[in-house]
Amino acid sequence: MQARDVLTALATGEAISGATLAETAGVTRAAIWKQIETLRAKGVPIEARGASGYRLPWPLQMLDERTIRSQLPGTVASRLGALEVHWELDSTSTELQRRLADAPDMSFVLAETQSAGRGRRGRSWLSPPGLNLYLSCLKRFDAGFAALSGLSLALGVVVLRALDSLGVAGAGLKWPNDLLSEQGKLGGILVELSGEYQGPCAAVIGIGLNLRLTDALRAQAGQPSDDLARLNGGTPPDRNRVAAALIHALVDGLAEFERDGFAGFAQAYRPYDLLLGKSLHLTGALGELDGIGAGVDARGALLLETSEGLRRVDSADVSVRRV
Repeated sequence: MQARDVLTALATGEAISGATLAETAGVTRAAIWKQIETLRAKGVPIEARGASGYRLPWPLQMLDERTIRSQLPGTVASRLGALEVHWELDSTSTELQRRLADAPDMSFVLAETQSAGRGRRGRSWLSPPGLNLYLSCLKRFDAGFAALSGLSLALGVVVLRALDSLGVAGAGLKWPNDLLSEQGKLGGILVELSGEYQGPCAAVIGIGLNLRLTDALRAQAGQPSDDLARLNGGTPPDRNRVAAALIHALVDGLAEFERDGFAGFAQAYRPYDLLLGKSLHLTGALGELDGIGAGVDARGALLLETSEGLRRVDSADVSVRRV
């Protein structure tokens, strides 16, 4: 019995004894204990309840390709290049990068857990199995890099459209690619481009979304964090339903972006903009800037009202802090 099998057996939230797990799998109780410890080391909060055995503090849903596909409209499912669900990858985006030459357009890769999940600026992304969502998508563009300005911002709108469709409120966007609530970070978007400046090119889009965080994971994150469970009254939406909603929104949203660019998303971005009207301090290649957030322009540049007038900030390497 592997770690995935143990987590699947515990997914109902009911207690199961080590002896029962061992008998079902035809292995020793020591082998079960080893897999329990493997899952705990990855961040899964498995409790030991004496003679009752092991249990999770709440039920969870294992990702399932067929279940996800069944929740997609036929018009969306027919536009997918591929849809794969893996137990563990180093990174869903890295997997697509390895297959960049051959993977069809609009290929989606999901993983229950990542051993080397990546965030912005090379930061690691915590990826415990069964709790959150880690998804990457390959989108090919006939146009080149120059036509993709504002893509990460448009993707933020796309993700929040998916959450809106699930009835989850309270999320917003921090330029250029953070998904936040007032309590902390809900997720992140990482876009990696390859190809030609004038075209064609390809974007590997990685999205991490917090559905359920434990106290230990919040402490590991090293920054204020939040999850969909809190925004949804204590229980996150079904993980396969979230995956399907996100895939649906990406298929439609990327087609919209390919047609209209970020200009087609600029107005939709405004209600989600957590920096709008806020006092901001920026640091980066431009030095330090202070001002009031004034939204974004049609290319996705951050607008900052300063004492010297309106400034446009294009570089995603800039750090933005509310003051």
